[in-house]
Amino acid sequence: MIAIEYLAKAGYQIVCTNYRYARYEIDIIAIEDETLVFVEVKTRGSGRFGLPEEAIDDKKIDNILECANYYIENTQWLKRIRFDIISISLWPGLTVRHIKDAFF
Repeated sequence: MIAIEYLAKAGYQIVCTNYRYARYEIDIIAIEDETLVFVEVKTRGSGRFGLPEEAIDDKKIDNILECANYYIENTQWLKRIRFDIISISLWPGLTVRHIKDAFF
């Protein structure tokens, strides 16, 4: 997966992928330094429907937050957290954008 390779090369420790709680999912959970990072990955093959990150609406954000809260409670994570987006465009060429603190 492009996003996992990108984060690993940037020094992130990948904790898990496709983490599920109820009907919610987080694409990647990783650690950067002492920060737990929840990453939503969006990919587009063309510009026809806009930028990949534009597909993340308030409902999707709420779902990610719900899933993240469940993860935090169950792992008893007490340090910093962050929500990022990896935006991947495949056309006209491969472009990867990492948007840190994307939700706040």
